[in-house]
Amino acid sequence: MDFITRVAAPEAVKADCIAVGIYADGELTAQARSLDAAAKGALRAAVKSGDATGKKGSCAMLRQLPGVTVPRVLLVGLGKRQEYGDKAFLEAVAVAVKGAGTAVKELALAATDWAPAGRDSQWVARQLVLAAREAVFRADELKSSKDDAPSAVERVVLLLTGRDAAADQGLAQGNAIANGVELAKRLGNLPPNVCTPSFLAEEAKKLGRSHKLAVEVLERRKLEALKMGSFLSVAKGSAEPPKLIVMKYEGAKAKGAAPIVLVGKGITFDSGGISIKPSAAMDEMKFDMCGAASVFGALRAAAEMKLPLNLVGIVPACENLPSGSASKPGDIVTSMSGQTIEVLNTDAEGRLILCDALTYAERFKPAAVVDIATLTGACVVALGDVNSGLFSPDDALADELLAAAKNAVDWAWRLPVQEDYQEQLKSNFADMANIGLPGKAGAVIGACFLHRFAKAYPWAHLDIAGTAWKGGEKKGATGRPVPLLAQFLMQRAG
Repeated sequence: MDFITRVAAPEAVKADCIAVGIYADGELTAQARSLDAAAKGALRAAVKSGDATGKKGSCAMLRQLPGVTVPRVLLVGLGKRQEYGDKAFLEAVAVAVKGAGTAVKELALAATDWAPAGRDSQWVARQLVLAAREAVFRADELKSSKDDAPSAVERVVLLLTGRDAAADQGLAQGNAIANGVELAKRLGNLPPNVCTPSFLAEEAKKLGRSHKLAVEVLERRKLEALKMGSFLSVAKGSAEPPKLIVMKYEGAKAKGAAPIVLVGKGITFDSGGISIKPSAAMDEMKFDMCGAASVFGALRAAAEMKLPLNLVGIVPACENLPSGSASKPGDIVTSMSGQTIEVLNTDAEGRLILCDALTYAERFKPAAVVDIATLTGACVVALGDVNSGLFSPDDALADELLAAAKNAVDWAWRLPVQEDYQEQLKSNFADMANIGLPGKAGAVIGACFLHRFAKAYPWAHLDIAGTAWKGGEKKGATGRPVPLLAQFLMQRAG
C-alpha cells in the first residue's frame, strides 16, 4: 500500500473514492461540507434519510454525485464529537480502508478534518499510515492459499488544502514505523519450530544487510566465557543453542555519542521448563519472544527514518523446555554480574536471561536502557490488554516513555519499583530468589529483580505480557510496543 499527499478540493480530487467524516449528530466535517455544497446537498440528504448515521464504525457509500469528480464518496462515521479522540481517529481510518470495497484502488482521505484535538498534520499522517496498514495486515505467510484481502486499496491519498511538508514527513515516519510493527508481528506469529533462536539470529543478519546495521551473534562458547550462567541455565533443557544477538545502528552526528540500548526477551518457546505450564493455550507461548521482536521492529524503524542517534539492540534468545538436562527448582546459578540466584520457579525464566543481557549492556556506556519483555501474567491481571506495564526508578525516563506512549497511541501505565518490594526476593541460600511471594505484586517483583542488574545507567522496563499478542479468535502478535519505542527514539533524536 502506497501513501501520498495531494492538494485538491474534495469535489475535484482524482481518485476512485474519497472518504469524508460525519459525526453521530449528523454534523459534517469541513471537507464533507464542501462536497455537500458541490453535490447540491446530497450528503445531507443521505444523513436525513438515515443512510449515513455518523455512528462510530459505520460508513455509507454514495455514487456518482452531481458536481463531484470522484465517482464514489464514502461517509465515515466518527461517533459522538464530545467522545472523539485518538482511538476514534484510528478506527475511522480503518473503517474507510475496509469500507472502500473491492473496486477502489486509490482512496483519498480527507483525514486532516478528522484530527483529534491537539494533533497536527504530521501526527495525522503518521497515524493514518499505521491504521491503514493495520487494517489490511494478514498473517498468511505459511498458508498454502492466501487469505482474501480485506480491502483492494493500493494507494491512500491524504487530501490537503495546501502544501504541508510536515504531513509528507508524517507519511514517511508512518511507513517506517509500520514496517517495524509488521516485522515484529511476523516474527511473533511464526511457529516455534520455525522461529528458533538460530532463526532469529539469521533474521538479525538479514536486517543488518538490508538496513546497514552492525550485527554480532554470540554463541554458547562466548556466553560461557562471559560467565552468563543465568542465561545459559534457561537454555539447558533445549537442543536449540542459545544466541545473544547484538544489533547496532549508528546515526548520531557526534562521534562516540552514548547509545540508547533496547533489550528484548527472546524466549522463542516457553513450556515453563520443569515448572511446566498447563497445556491450555500453551501454543501461545511462541509469543514469548515478542519483546525481542519489538527490538527488531524498533531498529528497523529507526534505520528507515535515519534518526540521528546511536542505538543498540540486545536479544538473549533461547527456548525454555523440560528435559533431563533442564534447570530444576532449587538450583542456584551465577549471573554475569557475579550475583547468585536461587531458581525457585523455572517458569520465571525471562528475568534470568534478561539479567545477563542487562549486565552486558553496561559495556556500551548507554544513555538509557529499556528492556521489553512478556514477563509476567501478573501484569495481565493488573492492566489487561490495554496498557503495557512501565517500571523505572528514573522519573525523567519514565516521563519520556509515558509521553511517547500517549503520542503513539500505544499506551503504558507506570507501576512502582520500590526498595520495599526487594524483601520478597530474599533467599536463604543465594543472593536472591527469582520469584517472590505467591499472589503478591508479581509484575513489580519481576521488575525489582531486573533493577538489581540495571543500576549502572538510566533504566526502564516494559512488561508487555498483556499487549504483545491477542488470543482467541483474533490470535496474533500486535506489534506493540514498536510504536511507543519508535516515538521514544524520535523524541530522543529531536
